[in-house]
Amino acid sequence: MKNAKKIAIAAVVTGTLFAATACSGASGGDDGGSEAASLRYWLWDSNQLPSYEQCIADFTAANPEIDVQIEQVGWNDYFETLTTSLVGGDAPDVITNHASFYPELATSGSLLELDDVDVDLESFRDGLAERWIGEDGKRYGLPKDWDTVATLFNTDYLTEAGYTPEDLNNLDWNPDDGGTWEETIAHLTVDANGVRGDEAGFDKNNVAVYGLGLKAKSGIGAFGQTQWSPYALSNDWSYADQNTFGTEFNYADEKYIETIEWWSGLIEKGYMPGYEAAISGTSIQEAYGAGRYALVTDGSWNAKAYFGMTGVETGIAPLPVGPSGDRAGVMNGLADSVIAGTEHPEASKKLVAYLATADCQDIVAEAAVVFPAVQSSSDKAREAFSDAGIDVSVYYDAFDAGEYVEAPIANNWSSILAIMEPAVEAVLLGQGDENTLKQAADQVNQLFP
Repeated sequence: MKNAKKIAIAAVVTGTLFAATACSGASGGDDGGSEAASLRYWLWDSNQLPSYEQCIADFTAANPEIDVQIEQVGWNDYFETLTTSLVGGDAPDVITNHASFYPELATSGSLLELDDVDVDLESFRDGLAERWIGEDGKRYGLPKDWDTVATLFNTDYLTEAGYTPEDLNNLDWNPDDGGTWEETIAHLTVDANGVRGDEAGFDKNNVAVYGLGLKAKSGIGAFGQTQWSPYALSNDWSYADQNTFGTEFNYADEKYIETIEWWSGLIEKGYMPGYEAAISGTSIQEAYGAGRYALVTDGSWNAKAYFGMTGVETGIAPLPVGPSGDRAGVMNGLADSVIAGTEHPEASKKLVAYLATADCQDIVAEAAVVFPAVQSSSDKAREAFSDAGIDVSVYYDAFDAGEYVEAPIANNWSSILAIMEPAVEAVLLGQGDENTLKQAADQVNQLFP
């Protein structure tokens, strides 16, 4: 575990793999809800840290017998670091949790059941509370936010290419020729000589502006939330035989394979950067801000990062419609959970109950960073984004119209990620093919005897 910097913050590295045990910082106890308690709360998003510092300040002011230390643990190694802390007996009491990862923690006995926590489940946006009911029928998280995926675009590049923002509202995609979506990406791509990707003489090896950006890692193999999922999910494909708790995954399905082949083929055509560039250390937001990308697909939790960039004006548009006739980005959401081994279960439950109220989520809403799970707070977040000059209607519209597929909730998710990531990366690097994906798919399904 990396060194933590404590003020109310601990900066640590992150990862994906974990096979958690029920070990924790101490053996479970009962603080009775009134004895003094010192809690540690983990989250991964530094952009939300100020909001939660205020939430914690308000909570401890109302509950002076409880002290809470916030530790910010970066996303890339969050669950790997959590596993290390569980095994080493140094786990936090309360964590920000991810829908795809919590089943492993619940199955291993590492999460406390929250069915007895007094919280208004009707206050959350439709469907969010149900996502945190485990395979055993018990609740393991209280919703904190939700997200969808959309297209973000450089308005100057759009204008220079002869498009209007409205032109992006009705694009279609297919795995054969890419549809009007690929046509648009090609035309927005410009080489160093000013030749567009759909014009004669285009030099794909000397590109100045790529039509579509590429985000590395971040579940790129199994999840593809901001990468390939909008295409595969609108191509009549699903992650598994069922969601939630699927046991047969569809990574060998022809719909998935043809989607990955089309998407990775954008690199060969020069319309999307090579994967070497994506993993070079420059984030997709940094490359976009530097003028390297005309379009990106990214989640609502990152939307604010694209606004306020020097010399770049940004807009938000819907995802393309796929062969299914629908748009289908991933909808996900986070929750707060209590580690089963906490010495202070009642104080920890009191904290997660507060974090799930409008009192805290209104504070989060005002920061205009994410969309809170509480419906009234979510409405306030939309207004806060608007007040900041950011129209996030596309993200909200996708949720309201049901133009999404819920993020997979499954056992063995970290192992699935570990298998699929190198397989998809190999394809992107030109070192893998259909057989690579099918072999990985077989390994995934062997996880479920």
